[in-house]
Amino acid sequence: MSSDRALLEVRNLTVDYVGEHSIARAVNGIDFDIREGEAFGLAGESGCGKSTVAFALARLTRLPGLVSGGEVRLNGENVLKFDKARLKAYRWNEVSFVFQSAMNALNPVIPVAEQITDVIETHNPGLGADGARARAEELFELVGIPPARLDDFSHQFSGGMRQRICIAIALALNPRLIIMDEPTTALDVVVQRDIIEQIVDLKAKLGFSVLFITHDLGLMIEFCDRIGIMYSGELVEVAPSEAILTNALHPYTRALGNSFPPLTGPRLRMEGIPGSPPDLRSLPQGCRFAPRCPRAMDICRVENPELRLYPEHRSQAACHLLN
Repeated sequence: MSSDRALLEVRNLTVDYVGEHSIARAVNGIDFDIREGEAFGLAGESGCGKSTVAFALARLTRLPGLVSGGEVRLNGENVLKFDKARLKAYRWNEVSFVFQSAMNALNPVIPVAEQITDVIETHNPGLGADGARARAEELFELVGIPPARLDDFSHQFSGGMRQRICIAIALALNPRLIIMDEPTTALDVVVQRDIIEQIVDLKAKLGFSVLFITHDLGLMIEFCDRIGIMYSGELVEVAPSEAILTNALHPYTRALGNSFPPLTGPRLRMEGIPGSPPDLRSLPQGCRFAPRCPRAMDICRVENPELRLYPEHRSQAACHLLN
């Protein structure tokens, strides 16, 4: 159950990729909060900036990427200003990560037990080897894997079990927030549902918050409390999941919703979004979605709309059609 108290506050976050002759602004001054106990989703097409946001929150942005502006506040502290010692305590203790291709993140020549206990002992050396091993056994039980398999190697596990192991590692130090970037990529739909149900159960039991990143809006609506929709480095809508499903305000959000089939009801013709996202090195004037929007007006091609709150919908959206 989420509360109204913000755990993580993101303000005017800006991330650039610097080339020899150009700068591509991958994240353009976005604002959002993640509340305590909440699952907050970021959705959008490939290249919209979702993973770039995740790396910025984790302080993992590397050149040619550059966090060029904004704040990321955890309980009032600006994460972007942390020194090395504070950053070490922040990662895994307070915020942990399950990134894309997590199934391939495990070292194939080291037993899984060693990989889990390494995280535990590095951040909590007082536990000792026996204490770290006991914690690893607890974590395996928590994600539904027999502790007797701790000494197996990663290739001896199925894809879904390897993903569970990565989730176990993320939970090792009882973090308050877990960033999950496409955690079910490359898994079949049955295993995807199993993994999501596991995360839901663990979140209810342990009370952590989740930043869930995916291009699969249908999967996100099932899991998340609120969803932010990104397009070309900007947030175009932030709303409760049920509002995204039934009463999306932004044309891009509605187009995303129309691109995946419903599980029940009559068969409907699926419609893709015409065109392609803009080149970040040469952005159109005005609204970035205007060249692909069937309802674009003259003002859309001149002035970029601001993200505004619409209290009657409990939603934020950036669209001239709403004004």
